[in-house]
Amino acid sequence: MPADSQNPFNQVPIEITISVGKARPKIKELLQLEQDAVLVLDKRIEDPVELYVGDRLIARGELQELDGDQAGQLAVRLTEVANLQDGL
Repeated sequence: MPADSQNPFNQVPIEITISVGKARPKIKELLQLEQDAVLVLDKRIEDPVELYVGDRLIARGELQELDGDQAGQLAVRLTEVANLQDGL
């Protein structure tokens, strides 16, 4: 059995944040936001999303909608993955 499989930290869940884009409204516009307002992002639907652990970029991918029993659930298909062998 590899030594890594015995490391207790391998069983700790970690949160990954998926960034789909940024909006840059002026403060005046931000203060005027109401329900059903639309914020335009700096990305298009086909642009890659970025995956972060904390502030470290770990991967890029494409948003997908699952089918079958999980229909409507969002997922990310990874297209680029950083080398994480040296840790996060």
